[in-house]
Amino acid sequence: MDKMREAMFCAEPLSRFAEKGVGVKTLLKRRALAEDFPGCYVMLEAEKPLYVGISRSVIGRLRQHVTDTTHYGASLAYRIAASMHREDLDLPKTRSERMMDPRFASSFAAAQERLRATTVAYLEIGNPLELYVFEAYCALELDTGQFNSFETH
Repeated sequence: MDKMREAMFCAEPLSRFAEKGVGVKTLLKRRALAEDFPGCYVMLEAEKPLYVGISRSVIGRLRQHVTDTTHYGASLAYRIAASMHREDLDLPKTRSERMMDPRFASSFAAAQERLRATTVAYLEIGNPLELYVFEAYCALELDTGQFNSFETH
């Protein structure tokens, strides 16, 4: 956790992962990385932790959060948009159907803009068990329960 807190102190703008025409290879090159890596990341909004996530490819995943247009790739933006439409969530619609709704799509786009305005810190964690346990611990420690949900489907 100390290493993550250090990384949070030097968090970088998530907007850097959303530059048009800049793909994962360029993002890796800019960070002097030969390849993407497994790890944990924390998104911060006004220096307050907003969300903790993990991925086998952290740089690519961060890019997805702010550029993907689907509820799969940009699942956090979907979750944020859904929090603005609680009254609609009881309606028998699939995630794909919600994304087709112009009101929801507008909220989804706004959520991605919100994410682009955050900063992000990340750590490489190669051990899968340590990675999964650390995500939950980090989410608890940083109190990111609004958007971190560990409910199973």
